[in-house]
Order: sequence, then structure tokens, then C-alpha cells
Amino acid sequence: MHFNLSIKAESDKLKFGDEAGLVKFFIEGENLEKLVDDFFASFSFPQNFIQKKSFLDKKNNSLTYYSSFGEPSVIFLKKAKVDKDFSSDFFRDYFAGLLPTLKSKQIKTVHVVVPAFSHFPGHFISDEYLIQTIVEGIHLGNYTFDKYKSEKNPKKNLQFVLHYSNKSLVSKVIEKTNQIMSAVHFTRDLVNEPAITLTPQEFAKRTKSELTKLGVKVTVMNKKELQKRKMNAILAVGGASNHEPLMMVLEYKPKTSRKKIALVGKGVTYDSGGLSIKPTQSMLEMKADMAGGGCVVGTIRAAAALKLPVEIIGVIPCVENMINGSAYKPGDVIVSASGKSIEVKDTDAEGRIVLADALHYASKQKPDEIIDFATLTGAIAVALGVIIAGMFTKNDDLAKRLNDAGNKTFERLWRMPFWDDYKTMIKSEIADVSNLGPRWGGAITAGKFLEHFVDEKIPWAHLDIAGPAIKHEYNNYTKNWDTGYGVRLMVDYLENI
Repeated sequence: MHFNLSIKAESDKLKFGDEAGLVKFFIEGENLEKLVDDFFASFSFPQNFIQKKSFLDKKNNSLTYYSSFGEPSVIFLKKAKVDKDFSSDFFRDYFAGLLPTLKSKQIKTVHVVVPAFSHFPGHFISDEYLIQTIVEGIHLGNYTFDKYKSEKNPKKNLQFVLHYSNKSLVSKVIEKTNQIMSAVHFTRDLVNEPAITLTPQEFAKRTKSELTKLGVKVTVMNKKELQKRKMNAILAVGGASNHEPLMMVLEYKPKTSRKKIALVGKGVTYDSGGLSIKPTQSMLEMKADMAGGGCVVGTIRAAAALKLPVEIIGVIPCVENMINGSAYKPGDVIVSASGKSIEVKDTDAEGRIVLADALHYASKQKPDEIIDFATLTGAIAVALGVIIAGMFTKNDDLAKRLNDAGNKTFERLWRMPFWDDYKTMIKSEIADVSNLGPRWGGAITAGKFLEHFVDEKIPWAHLDIAGPAIKHEYNNYTKNWDTGYGVRLMVDYLENI
């Protein structure tokens, strides 16, 4: 982390200590110049004409003002233009970008004047959620993954103070959001960890250590147990690694429960492609091929911390897809735990194979819903870009609720075609199904493969998160490290179930 961070709530009244900063938002409109003048007059600070002119210019939207006349020492002015391009990610992204810049400023406390909810009609469901996005942005901006840097600067203390008319409400939002973001950070730490360290066994060890403290039961099925259960799909993919395959089962059971949900996450801790080997450039991000499993762990961690009234079963098959004399091969036929056989046409389409056994296991637990998460295909990023995940389901109600949660949290989803016509593309002449279809529609045929292993009576959605789970340049909080995508989405989904 950049700072030893704390966040607290205060009333509208501003009171500054030494080395303080202030964040003030202005809504663009006809009275902007007067509002800026009145703001500076309230501090008896002189304005710099050039800076003011620059800030009022429509081409600019921010200003950093340094005061030599008292506290606050630094004022960050930010314009918000509430138009068709404004989104609920505005405050989250702004604070995620602001926080790293504070390392070069000698500030101990940053005061934030939370703008009125009424300024943003249709963009936030409540003032509570508007404040939550601010707290999320502060946490996201504070995240780093630098544990392997030999030289580290000592972390300084930094406190954010959020000023709002309802101090009690802000305090509750901060407490809740701190729990959510702690889970997001745990997921990010898992996904960003190099594969040389985060083996299947280490993944399970860290998960068990973290979740058992919150009352979550963590069962680890080792290779012997997988063999006993005839989970040959997981065993085949993980057969060439010195680190044996395993499957984690996480059980969160609150005292009262509205529903029983199964969350299934792909846990490929490294994917070389197997005998269908990837080129080096394509391997560089493959430590993150367990991001789906990381999302499941983070979601259950948050649900347990928040004591959400939803029973959750997490199922995470963990393997390394490597190469040796025991590696599974193109042309092999694998008989999965469900009894259905899989023709292997490409060993680099391994995620769907391990999920076959996991989804079958999840179905046998008779949940009310199954949702799986996987960095499954590059094809989904080709179709949608890297800022959004693909959603595959035949259940309209499940799709709507997931989509609503995605739009609210800005961890967005797009529902993809899922007609049965696509099943014909993964037919096999020697097995029940092939693990690879033609070039076109690759993300869809991957989803149709998974469908073979899910109880058709259970509502199910497959989320292909291959784009947004990996670091990208489109948000201040996704640029440098893999993102922890899906945790915020699922916490909101579970809260509203």
C-alpha cells in the first residue's frame, strides 16, 4: 500500500490541523465562477487569476492550489459535469488517481467535502452509495503490489476525513466499505502473486488461513481425493506439474439464509498452454489465470465479514497446466466426474476442462443458483474489449440481477448469445463433447461446453472475466496491477438477492 490509511466521518464543519489538504467538487453550471469566488473568500485566500481562468476554462476540469496563508496547505478543486458522459465511476476513479499523487506532497490529512446527492439524479441509487464509491476509490488508489521490491520507502500515515451532513451514515458506509475493499485487496494480492509462489497448495493455504478466521469452512480435496471422486478432468490438466492438483470447497453458512448460491471459480495458478504451448508473450499474464478462483475467495470473505444472509458454496479447482511426460495431449479423451467424455483438441483450452468437474460437483450440492467466474477465453476480450465481462445464461431473471449489480458497481457485464445452435460446433465423433470449437464464436462455444456439466434445472450463469480481471489502462485503479474484478459486483448482487 502507498500509505497506512485511515478514513473517518465528520460533520459539515471544516476544521484543519497542520499539513492538511482539502478536496472540493464543483458542479459545472452558470454559477461556477461565483461559487469558486465564494469558496476562496470563505478561507480569505487570494486567488491566482491565471489559475482561476484555467480552472473555469471548459477544457480543464481540475486545479491544485497551494496556500502559504494557512491551512489547508493544498486544495484540490475538481469539476463534475453531470451530463450524458457522467458515470457512477466518477468519484471512484478520481480518488484512485488522486491518492498516489499524494506521496509527493507532505500531507497528513485530506478533508473531502462530499457533494450533495441531489446533484447527480439517476447516477447513484442513494447518498449512501455515492459515499461508498468515494471510499472505494480511496482504497483502490492506495493499492500496490510491491512486496518483491528490494527498496521500499517507509509508508507514511494518511487520514481521509469525509465531511457530510449525516455523519452517522458516513461512518456506517466507511465501516462496510472497508470490509469490501479488504476482500478486494486480498483477491488482488492472490491474482498478482507470481506463479512460482502461488502454487495450488499455496493458494489453498492462504485461502484457508484467511477465511477460517471468519467462520468459513475450507475443505481441500487433494489428488487422492480427486482420484476417489473420479475427477479426471482436473487430474488430467494438472497431471504434468510437480505441484499436484486440488479442489477447494468453501462453505459459508449464516444463521439465517435467503438462498443457497454456488460460486465456481477457475483456479489455474499458471497456464503454459500445455503441449499446445503458448508463445512467451502470451504467458506473461498467466499467473492471473486463477482470477476467477480469486474472485470467489474474495466474495466469500466479504460476505462472511459483512454477515450477509446468503449461504454460499465456493468451488475452486486448482491446477498448473504444464508440460512433462505425463502431460495430457491433443487427441486424448477424458471421462469426467459426471461420466461425460471430453475430446481434447487443444490443451490450452484447459480452464473449461477443470471447470467441468467443478460445475458437476456444484450441481450435486443442489444450490438455488450457480455462477461461475473464469478468465476463460481471449475471444471475449476480442468481442467486448478489456473493460467488461461476458455473461452467458439462459435465465432472464438471473441475467437482469447480475446486470443491475454490474451497472451499479461499474464492474459491468454484457449478455452474450447463448442459443443451442452453438452446441453443434463442439460436437465430437469420439466423445460426448469436444473442448474446442471453430475459430468464430470462441467465447460462446466455451460457455456451451460448460453447460454440458451443469444441472439444467438449476439457474446458472457463466461470467468470462478474461478482459477486466487483468490490468488495463482504462481506469486509474486498473492500470498497474490485476484488478480483483468481480468482488464488488458479487457483494452487491448478494446483498440484493
